[in-house]
Amino acid sequence: MHWAKAALLIVVAVTLVATVGFFLRPISYVNAAMYLQEDFSSIESRYLQVAGHRVHYLAQGPANGPVVVLIHGLGSRAEDWRYLAPDLASAGFRVYRPDLLGYGRSERPADFSYSVHDEAAVVLGFLDALGLKQVDLGGWSMGGWIAQLVAIEHPERVSKLLLFDSAGLPRKPSWNIDLFTPANAAELDQLDALLFPEPPKVPWYVARDFLRLSRIHGWVIKRAIAQMLTARDVTVNLLPQLKMPVLIAWGELDRITPIDQAETMHRLIPQSQLDVITGCGHMAPLQCAPVLGPQVVDFLHQ
Repeated sequence: MHWAKAALLIVVAVTLVATVGFFLRPISYVNAAMYLQEDFSSIESRYLQVAGHRVHYLAQGPANGPVVVLIHGLGSRAEDWRYLAPDLASAGFRVYRPDLLGYGRSERPADFSYSVHDEAAVVLGFLDALGLKQVDLGGWSMGGWIAQLVAIEHPERVSKLLLFDSAGLPRKPSWNIDLFTPANAAELDQLDALLFPEPPKVPWYVARDFLRLSRIHGWVIKRAIAQMLTARDVTVNLLPQLKMPVLIAWGELDRITPIDQAETMHRLIPQSQLDVITGCGHMAPLQCAPVLGPQVVDFLHQ
């Protein structure tokens, strides 16, 4: 009986500590659960060295399948492809999802520029480190801009190019760029309204934790935005050089990179295919993967 009471007290104490910990650091708990799910699935979580820096990536799909590499956007990470990547893996593709330098579980070097041009060099180094001579390359938002630069500067490495709600044109944002590093709950709500046509309801304790992480890692995003605003790496005059097939997939209600930018890219790339996803915003690969996934698979199989 004494041991039963002691065991019960231990269980209660552990439960209390876990509950308090969850409310203090909910994002850490959610991430831990996501990483654990990856470990018990067919998703491989690995690291490699690129230009002396530790880069994390996820891989899934048959080892001998045609390779697709997916590049996430600003403030994002490999896991944000979690609803689209399984469709590609199920269709027989080997899918790699790197965390760019500064994001996810990759290193955040203080002396790195975080420009799209230098991140494109990281992507190229990632391909080299894995021995991937030619791939289908996809990018979302800032990642689409990075993918454009890789395809333009190294066309022999890219069989097909996938651009999802991509940046890269010389357009000054019509929205407050400081919202990407929100300082309070009101700014976080405004950011969600830009990203989603129907913003999710974020519990106050999750918002508080997100703002804490923004204060810690926001310098990476600020440095990346400052580099993008110089317009040194815009691709508007370079897109006509692309010769490989290009899929331009876009959320109809995108407020970050509005649909007219997709139409401009489509005009600049004669061999491109434009797919507009009805009812979706900037987060189409996350929000509308059930619609987008089959379209991407069909394009890659052409």
